[in-house]
Amino acid sequence: MSESREKIVYLATHGGENPEKATIPFVLATAAQAMDVDAVIGLQCDGVFLAKKGYADSVHAGGFPPLKELLDTFLKEGGTLYVCSPCLKERQIAEGDLIEGAEIAAAATFTDEILSAKATLVY
Repeated sequence: MSESREKIVYLATHGGENPEKATIPFVLATAAQAMDVDAVIGLQCDGVFLAKKGYADSVHAGGFPPLKELLDTFLKEGGTLYVCSPCLKERQIAEGDLIEGAEIAAAATFTDEILSAKATLVY
């Protein structure tokens, strides 16, 4: 990510149990990317399931594109996707179960990203 561009961080804490709250961070992040804003999504709590291979394929909130489509676009456009390591461990999700492009991170990484961003939103 460029130092001269603005950055926004979205923290997603919901998975398929709440498709709308799982999808909105990706809608906003891809919109930010289209506006030349660097976008970071951090998955925490049940949101970590979104980075599990095949999981996002069945998540679709009415009125929005399918989550899998948004997730693929986000990563293709250079978005950073962090997945909370303690949350993964709690849900017994192994690193090998994650989609390509997902990066495991802990509190310090999340804090650094939040401090360097213009704004942070939590869903």
